Amino acid sequence: MSTTLDSPQAAPQQLATRRERRRVLISALSGTTIEWYDFYLYGTAAALVFNQQFFPSHSDFASTLASFASLGIGFLMRPLGGVIAGHLGDRIGRKSLLVASLLVMGIGSMLIGLLPTFASIGIWAALALVALRMVQGLAAGAEWGGSALLSVEHAPAERRGLFGSFTQVGSAAGMLLATGAFLLVRTLTTDEQFAAFGWRIPFLLSALLVALGLWIRLGVADAPEFRAVLSEGRRAVSPVREIFSRHRRALLVTMAQRIAQNSIYFLITVYLLSYLSSTRGDDSAGVTSVMIASAIGLFTAPLWGWFSDRVGRRPVTVFGFVAIAVFVWILFAFAGTGPLAVLPVVVVLGMNIAHDAVYGPQAAWFAEQFPVEVRYSGVNLGYQLGSVIGGGVMPMIATLLFQLGGGTPWLICCYVTLIAAISLAATLVAADPYGRLLAGRRAAGPEHGS
Repeated sequence: MSTTLDSPQAAPQQLATRRERRRVLISALSGTTIEWYDFYLYGTAAALVFNQQFFPSHSDFASTLASFASLGIGFLMRPLGGVIAGHLGDRIGRKSLLVASLLVMGIGSMLIGLLPTFASIGIWAALALVALRMVQGLAAGAEWGGSALLSVEHAPAERRGLFGSFTQVGSAAGMLLATGAFLLVRTLTTDEQFAAFGWRIPFLLSALLVALGLWIRLGVADAPEFRAVLSEGRRAVSPVREIFSRHRRALLVTMAQRIAQNSIYFLITVYLLSYLSSTRGDDSAGVTSVMIASAIGLFTAPLWGWFSDRVGRRPVTVFGFVAIAVFVWILFAFAGTGPLAVLPVVVVLGMNIAHDAVYGPQAAWFAEQFPVEVRYSGVNLGYQLGSVIGGGVMPMIATLLFQLGGGTPWLICCYVTLIAAISLAATLVAADPYGRLLAGRRAAGPEHGS
């Protein structure tokens, strides 16, 4: 028998204790911070370094496009990582896969920091970089779903949005660390030193962060709800096949919701850096703005998650997608001629208001679409397939659309508006358990097990 997060079978005696919840939230925040630090390092380096270090050519456009294509390859591997992790996570547990994904991601990042460049070994450098990016993609495909489910499955019903947002905060914290590390190294080194060895330092620092993350995650247990599935023998034989045969609607909804959210994120955090460097001759204003927005995201993602617990996931997410469709036009109107000193304010509007209104409640809402027996596979597939269609290829698509638009960003704006409309349509048909949870809350009185 399948049990969704809002079903009667999720009895109070299956709720986690306060101590378990605290440890899980710390694990979700620290683990995803470290994994996304590694993953986002590549995005920053792809915008500022890899085009010359690994993909040099006579055309800046070709070098930049190749660099962003290598970034996108990591996203193409994420669904495969999600399928593997989803199957094993639904069969043997969430924790085991999270430990493995953190270790694989860290090793991949450290090896990137040690990799010879094109000037040393030619095309082999580019091929090795792409291979390591594929390894990162596999690890990232396993990470989000497991971390989100540990947080949400340990949460009381009326706090899932808030608890799930701790996984989302890890993304903002990882981006903050990644951009901060690059900015610090960039500030402390000359242009020659940065090109020679400075860019490697943030990748090599991953070793220390991974050791810390492993120590925290090894002390976390799967949620009582999932342990009950194992003890009662209710594991799905083939979770991925069951998702495609019985939960296609939920899969399509989560994929579509992910597209615009992930696209605007990588448009701001990756493509904008390249755009400002090529059109305004500035490679620091964008990084600084992303750092500021990432720091604020440590608070706004939980705020939006908490707000979705109060009013429901749908109204919060609808607001976010409408805001994304409007914001992209404001962003490029400002980035072209506006004073770069004010750029952080504009980026904050896009990241912390438009984007985070979608991203904050996302972990809880995705988990609420699938029954526990196949939930890891379901959220992983929806999240990662949407990431490929959305954010993974966004910098490359934006680069092409900028060229097709005659050196202007109007086609980029049209594209983001279109995919925001698609995500909005999915939001309007997604299952939102808020009404049932509200009725249950009124009937049950004070929260159990808190």
